[in-house]
Amino acid sequence: MRALRCTSLDGPDGIELADVPEPDGDGVLIDVHAAGVSYPDLLITRGQYQAKLDPPFVPGSEVAGTVVAGESFDAGDRVAALTFAGGFAERAVAPSLFTFALPEALSFAQGAALVMNYHTAYFCLVTRGRLRAGETVLVHGAAGGVGTATLQVAKALNAHTLAVVSSDEKERVAGEAGADEVLRSDGEWPRQAADVVIDPVGGERFVDSLRALAAGGRLVVVGFTGGAIPEVKVNRLLLNNTEVVGAAWGAYAAADPEAERQIGEQINAMAERGDVKPIVGARLPLERGADALRLLADRAALGKVVLDLRP
Repeated sequence: MRALRCTSLDGPDGIELADVPEPDGDGVLIDVHAAGVSYPDLLITRGQYQAKLDPPFVPGSEVAGTVVAGESFDAGDRVAALTFAGGFAERAVAPSLFTFALPEALSFAQGAALVMNYHTAYFCLVTRGRLRAGETVLVHGAAGGVGTATLQVAKALNAHTLAVVSSDEKERVAGEAGADEVLRSDGEWPRQAADVVIDPVGGERFVDSLRALAAGGRLVVVGFTGGAIPEVKVNRLLLNNTEVVGAAWGAYAAADPEAERQIGEQINAMAERGDVKPIVGARLPLERGADALRLLADRAALGKVVLDLRP
């Protein structure tokens, strides 16, 4: 079968199209129609992710397609799944825990944007951020995959949403995702009073995020796409009884399968109501997988970048 193979830990430059054996192993075997491209995929091809793989390997952590065989599903079922690796291929195996029915309202391309981003968004907002209806959520990286997902989930939970972006095009995407207000990253956003800040960026923006918290606010750390891992002087947290909260959805989900199943049910219910509509950005064929990863490396991705494998 056709797949993208990482032959060296050089990021996109180490990716090539290859013919590889079909996968085996426990789980759900899926005919992949679309594969999502995420920041962890980029990191793993650089050898910079927590889970490290030795080349050669097939990257790709998120897919949508139809079931070939697997526990709890019938052949032909439409599913969205987290594979962790092996997703950039015509067939992939996903753990049953991380395989979910794909709502009829969503396309396969949207399904490839569903599990990682939207489950992460729900986990950050509800489980870790303790978001309540009527509160204000400020979202960094608001035009990216996690950002647009967070805006939509927050709106579905009846929160007021503030999106922080860096360009006109990203402002358009954040608006499409339902942001109530869109703020520029080089503007006055630190003066906002947010109950919850979702930060997948890190770097210098982190300190300003602390200033943007209302009394009792929670700053949820999701990742560091900005590159630098920030440090916090904890005396800042005393002034307004604020918190810095870590959010590692994957580890949480693996340790508590029932909680992960409930998150999946909540997200699928939002999709069926029309509250969740993943925004798909660039769609590229499998052979252009390296270009897809470069979009993330250059921070040029808008919405979810997707590889199309089948009509």
